[in-house]
Amino acid sequence: MLQSTTLKFLQTLKKNNSKEWFDVNRKQYEIAKADFAALIDAVIKTFAKKDPSIANLIAKDCVFRINRDVRFSKNKEPYKTNMGASITAGGKKIQMAGYYFHLEPGGKSFVGGGLYMAEPDKLKKIRQEIDYNWEAFSKILKNKKFIESYGDLDRSEGMSLVREPKGYEKDNPAIDYIKLKSWIALQPISDKVLTEKDLVKTISTAFEALYPLIVFLNHALSE
Repeated sequence: MLQSTTLKFLQTLKKNNSKEWFDVNRKQYEIAKADFAALIDAVIKTFAKKDPSIANLIAKDCVFRINRDVRFSKNKEPYKTNMGASITAGGKKIQMAGYYFHLEPGGKSFVGGGLYMAEPDKLKKIRQEIDYNWEAFSKILKNKKFIESYGDLDRSEGMSLVREPKGYEKDNPAIDYIKLKSWIALQPISDKVLTEKDLVKTISTAFEALYPLIVFLNHALSE
């Protein structure tokens, strides 16, 4: 579980997003940061029993900095109003398929994962793997646990090409998934669930439903 004070800190930061306020409240940030890290460490310890590839990770390898990169953004607010962790074999800086937890009070938290905005060479490998092994990929998406947890991969606006990639036909049975630029699945988490004692179990259960997809994607990338 997370402490209610961690959610409160992020909510207050959203209303006071400035370096001056942050400096005065840095102690509260450090407490919230430690609380979030403890949750991620607990999730890793629990879920590594299912996916040993993450067993050597600690929260520090996975949690993103709260500072925003404002160099190329019109929004100059210096801090994120969320906390995020990418639990991926090799750590957050490695572009492999993995798991993600996003903490953002106000009904914007979620759990999920996959591979986000893959680089061109990785796009090619995954599309080819889906095409060659459509039956296996389709079986993953039709799995009861996956459907109950996520419904489908995120196919919202901007996540997919308008037209089929070069070399693929419109009537390919896998074309809707071959056209994707990211292969991710997301499950919302309410603010109430965030402070419940079984939050680690909730996140781990969601990751378990995603595990076959992560294995499939990373196998494609290793080819």
